[in-house]
Amino acid sequence: MANATPVRVRFCPSPTGNPHVGLVRTALFNWAFARHHQGTLVFRIEDTDAARDSEESYNQLLDAMRWLGFDWDEGPEVGGPHAPYRQSQRMDIYQDVAQKLLDAGHAYHCYCTAEELDERREAARKAGRPSGYDGKCRDLTDEQKAAYEAEGRTSIVRFRMPDETITFTDLVRGELTFTAENVTDYGILRANGAPLYTLVNPVDDALMEITHVLRGEDLLSSTPRQIALYKALIELGIAKQIPAFGHLPYVMGEGNKKLSKRDPQSSLNLYRERGFLPEGLLNYLSLLGWSFSEDQDLFTIDEMVAKFEIEDVNANPARFDLKKCEAINADHIRMLDVKDFTERCAPWLRAPFAPWDEADFDQAVFDAIAPHAQSRLKVLSEITDNVDFLFLKEPVFDEASWTKAMGKGDPVALLTTARDRLETADWSSPDSLKEAVLAAGEEHGLKLGKAQAPVRVAVTGRTVGLPLFESLEILGKDRTLARIDAALKKLAA
Repeated sequence: MANATPVRVRFCPSPTGNPHVGLVRTALFNWAFARHHQGTLVFRIEDTDAARDSEESYNQLLDAMRWLGFDWDEGPEVGGPHAPYRQSQRMDIYQDVAQKLLDAGHAYHCYCTAEELDERREAARKAGRPSGYDGKCRDLTDEQKAAYEAEGRTSIVRFRMPDETITFTDLVRGELTFTAENVTDYGILRANGAPLYTLVNPVDDALMEITHVLRGEDLLSSTPRQIALYKALIELGIAKQIPAFGHLPYVMGEGNKKLSKRDPQSSLNLYRERGFLPEGLLNYLSLLGWSFSEDQDLFTIDEMVAKFEIEDVNANPARFDLKKCEAINADHIRMLDVKDFTERCAPWLRAPFAPWDEADFDQAVFDAIAPHAQSRLKVLSEITDNVDFLFLKEPVFDEASWTKAMGKGDPVALLTTARDRLETADWSSPDSLKEAVLAAGEEHGLKLGKAQAPVRVAVTGRTVGLPLFESLEILGKDRTLARIDAALKKLAA
């Protein structure tokens, strides 16, 4: 895509609650688009809703952006020529623009009460007419305004929509047309003077010279309103251009419903706590509406940036599939350098996640088991249960695993024979330990799979885990034999 002017995009979340995956996908597409075109990413905070915004959520947003690996060229902590980048610090700007719109006749005071608006909307619906604002206060005389004010009425400020069809080319959806009767005059200031999203968002985009607005499909209906406002801002010398718009497809969750920020699986914190890698999560989220190629779902973020074009985004809703997300994350875990993998596991090897005493953790032991664990994890948090047998004084027995492994045949005889064979084995070789258990199984008419199950549960507490014989070698001869002895006592009891 050739651009006469440098690309400038923005990511402008509201600091209300935990960041969610839909928000992350929007940030990703804006960031990738900016980086692909060597453009500018403006990170802006839309915090004009004092009742819902919080400083805690603001800090969570910054932390999330850093964790995801997104850098921004203008915004909080970075600054830039269009500061401040928090809307709560730009209120004077919005008041000034609103007054200029009023003075130029692009906006007007509306004195209709909420009850009156509801009544007229209902009447319009019953008559089969569009139920948007009917323009009642569009052309009030000074006397009519004075009469309303004498009644004690307050007024909001509405933008005056032009009586014309608005057509624009959406970068994702192609050409779209909105007729005048379906896009009516809308509020830009509340009765208390507080600016609304419908004003602050396009005003900031205009003043920050945003060239491309890439945002969710839920905001599509506001676009013709904003285009009309841009035209007024250009007329007033406030805006230089109308940005290009691209509306990203909905992300669907369970039951084919739009994924809501209230859905548990939408919370970014959930994925961080479970140990998703940022690069794994972003790889998957990029596939929600975009594809790298027909036969490749796995790629690095740098590879995505090199190929990303907004015109390649599909307009159809994208379904969030947690299993596929986990599978792609597992692939990214396997792609890590082993040293990087061990370092990223660190949070799950300490309190509050680790069930062992900190003094019992041995980094050298973990470094030895790490390559065997790396190929088996879907998320990093699974490391704790996979290696706990190495750092606990005795294994935590999963009762279902115990019953499954010890409930058939003669586990006492098998474990006794396996213990004897292991005692004389070469403990510097996993193959030697495997031969010992294999021989014990053959003595009792069992194949390796059946023979190793009681040994695994005796030593690790579970029927499923890391490669058994490498695990035994790392655990060591004395601790392994002591655990088999403890299991034999338990069986005897």
